Amino acid sequence: MALEQVRSYQVQEPKRRVEQQPIPTPKPVQKPWFTKGEKVLYTLGIVIMAITAIVVVSFSSSVDSMNRDVQNLNNEVQELQSQNTSLQAEVQELSNPNRILSIAQENGLDIRHADVKQVYTP
Repeated sequence: MALEQVRSYQVQEPKRRVEQQPIPTPKPVQKPWFTKGEKVLYTLGIVIMAITAIVVVSFSSSVDSMNRDVQNLNNEVQELQSQNTSLQAEVQELSNPNRILSIAQENGLDIRHADVKQVYTP
C-alpha cells in the first residue's frame, strides 16, 4: 500500500497539449482562363472579323449606290425612248401629203398636174 500512496503523492505532470498549428498551405494559383497567346489570337480574330464586316458593309453600300444610278439612267433612257416615239409619230403626222398640199395652197403656191410624193427617211 505504501507504493500506492507514493504513487498518489507523485506530482503528476500535466499532460501537455501539443497544439498543432495548421501547416500553411500555399494558396492555389488561379490559372487564367486564357493564356497570353490565346488572348492575342482572339483579339486578332475579333479585329479581322470587324474589318471584314466594315469592308462588306462599305462594298454593299457602294453596290446599292451603283444600282440606284443604273436605275436612274434606265428611267432616263425610257423617257427619251417614249419622247422619240412620240416625236416620230408627230413627224409622220406632219409629213402627210394632204397637209403639205393644203399649206402650200394657203401660201399661194399653185400646183398643177403634179403628184406629191412622200419620201421616207430612216
